[in-house]
Amino acid sequence: MSPQPHKLRDFVVAFTRLIDRAPQEAEALGEGRLLLADLVSKDDWLPDAYARPHPQYYQQYLLHADPLERLSIVSFVWGPGQRTPVHDHTVWGLVGVLRGAELSESYTPRAGGGFDIGPTERIEAGEVVAVSPRIGDIHAIANAYDDRPSISIHVYGGNIGTVRRSVFDPLTGERKPFVSGYANAAVPNLWDRSKE
Repeated sequence: MSPQPHKLRDFVVAFTRLIDRAPQEAEALGEGRLLLADLVSKDDWLPDAYARPHPQYYQQYLLHADPLERLSIVSFVWGPGQRTPVHDHTVWGLVGVLRGAELSESYTPRAGGGFDIGPTERIEAGEVVAVSPRIGDIHAIANAYDDRPSISIHVYGGNIGTVRRSVFDPLTGERKPFVSGYANAAVPNLWDRSKE
């Protein structure tokens, strides 16, 4: 079956219309969660070029960046057993699992340094979770599987590949700045209707 690019295009249009209304964060997350849940409810639209794992590192492929940097959409591709360090986002975000499953550990800073670690949450295909500095922004994510890739679609309230963020030492809370960038140099042409 060939990918259905119009599904991603329709999602981008719908989410852009949501952002155009300049909603408060809770509204953006609430309405956006429904849009993303619909997108990840069927795994028939993501082109193979944005679903390729790397043997050593998880991959973040840019699918769409709003020209005003109000929004970015990425596919996050996990090879077997891959995981992130403890990190933050500094902007709101939604994560919807498209394929496989992910494990999420939340981290809450302690006054004296280090973190309190929350329970591990398993996020299955079709499920959507939210992050933001307001509701909880520091976590570590891992592929739930040691024998196959998992893929999630992330939507952020900014151009996440250019946002200055931090990774943390989970024991001391020591912060190290980073900018993630993207694994791909080109993004899909959502408006090319010749392949439909």
